[in-house]
Amino acid sequence: MKLNVQYFARYREALGRDGEVVEGSFATVDHLRLHLLERAGAFEVLGEQNLMCARNQDLCQLGEPLADGDEVAFFPTVTGG
Repeated sequence: MKLNVQYFARYREALGRDGEVVEGSFATVDHLRLHLLERAGAFEVLGEQNLMCARNQDLCQLGEPLADGDEVAFFPTVTGG
């Protein structure tokens, strides 16, 4: 499976990239996230509890199933004041 992974806001800043193509076997968005967390270092930002995600530009939960060619986006929650 090949996925187009996008990083937004401070995740993009922390990782120093807008996105990447990730290949592997991932049943859900969370499986992909855990795979990325194994890289350690700056990728630890994806371990935040308030992380938000989208699959094919639709907000989703970490349990969302994945298919080959999906686009997955990770971004922090937006807070206002």
